[in-house]
Amino acid sequence: MHFTKEQCAGQRLMVGFDGYFLDPELKFLIHELKVGGIILFSRNIQSPEQVRELSHDAQAYTASCGQPPLFIAIDQEGGQVARLKEPFTLFPDGNPGMKHRGDAARFADITARELLDIGVNMNMAPVLDVQPQGFEGIMAKRVFTGGPDFVAAMGAEMIRGFQRRGIMAVAKHFPGIGRTTLDSHLHLPVLETSFDDLDQSDLVPFVRAITQGVSGIMMSHIKYHSLDPDWPASLSQKIVKTLLRETMGYQGVVMTDDLDMKAITIPIDESVHRIVQAHVDIALVCHQGPDIEGAFNAFMHEIEKTEDTKKSSAESLDRIMALKQQYL
Repeated sequence: MHFTKEQCAGQRLMVGFDGYFLDPELKFLIHELKVGGIILFSRNIQSPEQVRELSHDAQAYTASCGQPPLFIAIDQEGGQVARLKEPFTLFPDGNPGMKHRGDAARFADITARELLDIGVNMNMAPVLDVQPQGFEGIMAKRVFTGGPDFVAAMGAEMIRGFQRRGIMAVAKHFPGIGRTTLDSHLHLPVLETSFDDLDQSDLVPFVRAITQGVSGIMMSHIKYHSLDPDWPASLSQKIVKTLLRETMGYQGVVMTDDLDMKAITIPIDESVHRIVQAHVDIALVCHQGPDIEGAFNAFMHEIEKTEDTKKSSAESLDRIMALKQQYL
């Protein structure tokens, strides 16, 4: 399939929106900005029937615009972060309540079936952050409670369970935010941990996720001094291109965390420039507003800037389309 410049830019965007149905705003995002994916929040969910209709109508409209199918994503981790409430199956204790691989397998099985039923094809899970023993950080209620090998085993079980049933799993938040005490929705946390400590702990579950063929990896909005003193992971060439892609060998889709978070203080066009340089594939912009159109225009600008950005942009598009062909 030959892509226009607009389509190349739009495929790099996963966006949030307001509303329960295919309304003019969502049509604008699909038809004019040619977005490659949407992400659902509680503000988009009334009932299973309504979400099913929303997903179906959005995909049908996307096809009528001559676009590839949409990634339709959600954060359904269980516990503290679960966008789908009753009548969907609730796992009130979330990851901290899971004690063995059977728990992870059961969660993935039930959740995947329920997501497929409503037309959602991507889950922003599992959380692979490792929280050191005795440490009470921002992620305490969202992580598997155990060492890196336990987190790796539980995450791998979830990834297999989701992907076997046709739901793309997105492991997060690379290279690990289990040690942070500040919330990147509100601040830019800085982590002083040495690379050796990260390598022996935080990176272990991601190494396992890569061997499981995880569909996507979400970057954190945290600055890791030992890896890159200048940029948060989601905008860092050293962390994405050098560490994740070249050193760890990950060739799948990489996305930012939400660029609307307060941790990201630079303008959206500068963020997109960093994203392209870093070999991040998808920019996540979760709230309606000028940043979505700003990001689209910035990708349009970046695509043809230099031979390097042309090449990086083509590689990102290839990764996105390979994933869509595999699952959609």
